[in-house]
Amino acid sequence: MEENVSTDYLFQDPEFSCDLLSQLNRLREQRLLTDVYICAGDCDFPCHRNVLASSSPYFKAMFCNNFKECGEEKVVLNCIDSETLQHIIIYVYTGEILITLENVFNLIEAASMLQYNKLLQACSKYLQDQMSPQNCLSMVRLADIFYCENLKKKARDMALKCFPEVGISEDLKELCAQELLVYLGDDDLCGEEEQVFETLMAWIHHDTQKRKCYIQDLFGKVRLQYVHPTFLFHFIANDPLIQSSPVCRNILETACRVLFSQTTTIAPDIKPLWYVPRRFCHQEFLINVGGRKDSQQTTKDVLLYNEKTNQWLRLAKVPMRLHKATTVGLHGNIYVLGGLSMCNKINTVTSEVYILSFKINQWRIGEPMLSPRYSHRSIAYKNYIFSIGGIGEKQQILNSVERFDSITNAWEAKANMPVAVLHPAVAAKEQRIYLFGGEDVMQNPVRLIQVYHISRNMWFRMETRMVKNVCAPAVVIGEKIIIIGGYTRRTIAYDVKQNKFVKCADMKDRRMHHGATVVQNKLYVTGGRCLTADNTIEDSDSFDCYDPETDTWTSKGKLPNKLFDHGCLTLQCIPAHLH
Repeated sequence: MEENVSTDYLFQDPEFSCDLLSQLNRLREQRLLTDVYICAGDCDFPCHRNVLASSSPYFKAMFCNNFKECGEEKVVLNCIDSETLQHIIIYVYTGEILITLENVFNLIEAASMLQYNKLLQACSKYLQDQMSPQNCLSMVRLADIFYCENLKKKARDMALKCFPEVGISEDLKELCAQELLVYLGDDDLCGEEEQVFETLMAWIHHDTQKRKCYIQDLFGKVRLQYVHPTFLFHFIANDPLIQSSPVCRNILETACRVLFSQTTTIAPDIKPLWYVPRRFCHQEFLINVGGRKDSQQTTKDVLLYNEKTNQWLRLAKVPMRLHKATTVGLHGNIYVLGGLSMCNKINTVTSEVYILSFKINQWRIGEPMLSPRYSHRSIAYKNYIFSIGGIGEKQQILNSVERFDSITNAWEAKANMPVAVLHPAVAAKEQRIYLFGGEDVMQNPVRLIQVYHISRNMWFRMETRMVKNVCAPAVVIGEKIIIIGGYTRRTIAYDVKQNKFVKCADMKDRRMHHGATVVQNKLYVTGGRCLTADNTIEDSDSFDCYDPETDTWTSKGKLPNKLFDHGCLTLQCIPAHLH
């Protein structure tokens, strides 16, 4: 039998619909078969009811549901101007429309009213492409009116991401109080708390008499614990509007009590206020400063590690080539203190302080220490920097301690440490500075913990067999101080509450002169010098991470070069500041 062969043929003309619409447009232009006039202003536009009803739910309801317009020869649209209506009608018959800055707002209003959703989306896309920090707040309001969710999301995201520019725009001054409160309270706002304060004050001063009643609600959105203390002390505290509000004064006094107090306990009623986190836009970055790199040359390099890209970025170089200086981070700045400076082939012990502003990536000279010193230890705590021990101008081992107050920009001498030691591990926790181990004048390891009570300006000492570290860093994670290496692979954690040591996983190498810091509750160790199995010393470019949750070490790769005797610290910043 022969197989049945189909003789059917489905013909499709992909251009037919487009041609049909073109023919309808010609009929419209020639006013043939048109059955309604759509009017705006003093202009009448002949149209076909069936074309309009097919293109828009608005017109379909008008012409198909027994409304009065159903049988009228002319339909007047009072909310649309004639030029915009002409654009819309041409779009209906051709599928084309030219969107410009001059007509987009009229088009979006008309498209919303007449329910041309694709045109509304096109206008929204056009506005998104034209968006800037200066106009994004206006676009949020526009998107709200016309229910353009994509436009609203993008405009709001820009307002938060570009807050420093948005904060000085004219549009911001036109926000209502509730709108401003929502922006200032958002965790995703990318700005420093100082900018938040300056923005709310500029908004109030735009119409002080009407707006000053909102001062306490707006001021409550400033996360004062993250404001630079100098700014808080000199600018916020002295602002007349803040002082005129009892609620603001109370918030301010609470902040000052916590920030500037010598004690650590926070009253229960303050805790909910005080434990508001940093805004999510802040990130922690690991930074290596100075030290000795390949061929043991003293370097001025400042390197920032970006974990997201696994890259090292170079910041502005330290102004002076310094050996055995110390480095700390405080209030978004990097401080380099003391060290040996090489000038005309002569090593000079210096008391100089250099400060790198992380925001602008520029160095300036700070207030010098009271005593020149190198191989000392420095640590930041609250608004202070403590500089401890080291070697002085006459090559003597120092037991002196001095403290820098970042609010008054002054150094003062504090109580001497009981035993002068070099290269101890140092950490600060709950009003106390802990010095673990180190070596004495005869270069013997010291099995000693020396503890300085900050508010009492007193030292006490504890003998212990657990410490035998030299040239080792220490970091604080939770309730524990972790001491990393120091001519050994050993890592130990000291529990300050229970006054006991816990052994942690060993490092791969016996290491000293390395750097350590904490990022996102993990310990990072950079460079150093390693003791090999045959007791030779090798410089290291290793970059390792310790996770206290799992008690494990992992390699993060290599540093750009071998490095030791360098500063290693963590600073928080907004990524937009990095270039």
